[in-house]
Amino acid sequence: MLRIAIQTKGRLNEDTMRLIQETGIKLEFGRRQLLQAAKNFPLEVLFLRDDDIPQSVADGVSDIGIVGENEFAEKKKNVEIIKRLGFSKCRLSLAIPRATEYTGLEWFNGKIIATSYPVILEDFLKSKNIQAEIHVISGSVEIAPGIGLSDAIFDIVSSGSTLVTNHLKEVEVIMHSEAVLIGNKNLSNEKRAVLDEFLFRIEAVQLAEDKKYVLMNVPTDKIEKIVEVIPGMKSPTIMPLAKEGWSSLHAVISEKSFWDIIGKLKNLGAEGILVIPIEKMIP
Repeated sequence: MLRIAIQTKGRLNEDTMRLIQETGIKLEFGRRQLLQAAKNFPLEVLFLRDDDIPQSVADGVSDIGIVGENEFAEKKKNVEIIKRLGFSKCRLSLAIPRATEYTGLEWFNGKIIATSYPVILEDFLKSKNIQAEIHVISGSVEIAPGIGLSDAIFDIVSSGSTLVTNHLKEVEVIMHSEAVLIGNKNLSNEKRAVLDEFLFRIEAVQLAEDKKYVLMNVPTDKIEKIVEVIPGMKSPTIMPLAKEGWSSLHAVISEKSFWDIIGKLKNLGAEGILVIPIEKMIP
């Protein structure tokens, strides 16, 4: 049985549980329990505070865990990043009062900076030869300048709306963060086999993200040009139609470039374009 630690609540919990569900692993969602075993896969989920996850994985209480990269960097535990997951993205930034004139990193010399991430901040300040006092706060860091507790803050920024609400402005981005799958370095062969299957399922889900399966009728003499328009197509599925001079072409395209590609396909004579969402793609 492979044990995975995930955040008890919050956006990272929601994104992680959605990923697990999409891999086909079924958990019992009833009364909240600290530990839940999957019904159809040798996996059990341990719910913890996000800042406790790196320690639990390092100690072997959990075999793997999904945590923000910021927590991984802050705790500096003896664990490894197995996979970057691409969701719950944010950044760790320095912010100062909006009305304050910012002259560059040297502005922070002699200042007090409030943060919940003293290790990351201290490493950064040392690398830039900045002498500042770090004031550690466990929560609501953004209010510190407003109540006279600090001159600036170092905190997580997603949309930036919290900074605006508290009359702050972001002046330096120190690191970008996303959800990462971390693991204990001493997993048994049996647990590594389960982990490999779990990773295989995650990759199948991720490959399908923002992808569409497109079927279209195309003039046979335009197939070569149409294939050039579709990125990543090595050997598209092409079948002749009953109507002479026409073929059916099947392709997978990214949703980000969907409308641009569709426009080009129509200009090349593609007709009857059918778009189907993709749930999984097996690598």
